Amino acid sequence: MLRYIGQRLAAMVITLFVIITLSFIILHSMPGNIFDDPMLPEDIRVAIQNKYHLNDPLIVQYGHFLKDFIVGDFGTSIKIQPKVPVFEILMEKIPITLQLNIFSLILTIPTGIILGIIAALKKNEMSDHVISTMVIFFISVPSFVFAALLQYLIGFKWGLLPIMMTAERALSWTKFVSMILPILALSFGGIAVITRYMRSELCEAINSDYMLLAKVKGLSQVQATVRHAIRNSFIPLANIIIPMFFSILGGAMVIENIFGIPGTGSLMVRSINANDHPLTIAITFFYSLISLLAILVVDLSYGIIDPRIRIGGGK
Repeated sequence: MLRYIGQRLAAMVITLFVIITLSFIILHSMPGNIFDDPMLPEDIRVAIQNKYHLNDPLIVQYGHFLKDFIVGDFGTSIKIQPKVPVFEILMEKIPITLQLNIFSLILTIPTGIILGIIAALKKNEMSDHVISTMVIFFISVPSFVFAALLQYLIGFKWGLLPIMMTAERALSWTKFVSMILPILALSFGGIAVITRYMRSELCEAINSDYMLLAKVKGLSQVQATVRHAIRNSFIPLANIIIPMFFSILGGAMVIENIFGIPGTGSLMVRSINANDHPLTIAITFFYSLISLLAILVVDLSYGIIDPRIRIGGGK
């Protein structure tokens, strides 16, 4: 197990290296430059040129960038918050994004699993048809459409919830209430995906031979489903539930801009538009790291869900 984890961590480091390298090359190849602002003082312009070696060839710039990045120096923001270290900006924005995504997952995962179980147990009945129709609708409609509808109907038309999120860093009841609409907008698609997978896997498990054997041994349909079918259905479901955290993070980039949420998603869009390369690369690194950790957790979760599964081919 430890050897397998070590191999995966080494692969993660290599993958992150490739992502950061490609990000650096692509960003420095984009049109425009960091000096587009005519109000930028000359002393700051010179300081930026010296710090990032902008007068040197690209390969030399990359070498200096990589040397600083390896030791955890992400640089300072050039346009968004001039002279402020990128790490400090991320530490301010990441908690806001994590709060939004964690609440979204808390709503998405249990709701999707419960609806999937109901649809499987009531297969071809009215409740199954209603849930299946809902799944098709939620999968087909993008999250930003739900965000606009929720803003208009619940926030503006009926005035039940705030249209924009409260700009508070600490979590409070007022802030949580203002987060409800973006949480719903982020959750609908995930609920539909989990419901569809859970229904499919559970329907297959219910009709399997081991379920018939469990009933022969005296277990009821509910007991056999809870003890055997649902647990076996969780194994393939782990493939989508754990990486869903990253997919929600990606969707939050749009949702945060719609609801005015000062998180990493909206910051990413602003940094790209402003050619703030150090900040953009740092946010890319954050998203990539979360994604790779999610993949690792998926692999390790198989052995937790079903102890018969051995990681890395061990015996």
